[in-house]
Amino acid sequence: MSNSIEKQDVQALIEHFNVIRPFNKVLGLSADSMDIENACVYFNMREELLGNSVYGTLHGGVISAILDITGGFVVFLDLFKTSKGTSREKLMERLTKVATIDMRVDYLRPGIGEEFTASGYILRTGSKVAVVRMELHNEENALIAVGTASYIVG
Repeated sequence: MSNSIEKQDVQALIEHFNVIRPFNKVLGLSADSMDIENACVYFNMREELLGNSVYGTLHGGVISAILDITGGFVVFLDLFKTSKGTSREKLMERLTKVATIDMRVDYLRPGIGEEFTASGYILRTGSKVAVVRMELHNEENALIAVGTASYIVG
């Protein structure tokens, strides 16, 4: 049995994201990308996510939580990408240390829509900290919010 990181490990991470993490299930999040370069998280509007029921907008806390989760997912995928040749045990040890240090969210317009996509990309990864930029769009590709976050990675 190989001890290296393979495509099935990335698939296991996505399954963990979709099935095992309870908060992701509460928010109705799903991630299906096997493309380490393009991490996207999807969810649909639900009544439980409303911040303003009169206007039907997402709650600001939901928006920030989803951006944070997306940033963490991006960091996980980046660690997979940069850990080729690393043992599974070493990678899993590193993944368990990932945590948010700081995050800023800019709310650009009301969170109106039926389907939303959050995406992100690495700005910089060091031996201890990764910095990620995240965006949230609705089904019309309107930019709802952006975030920048720092995560501990080692």
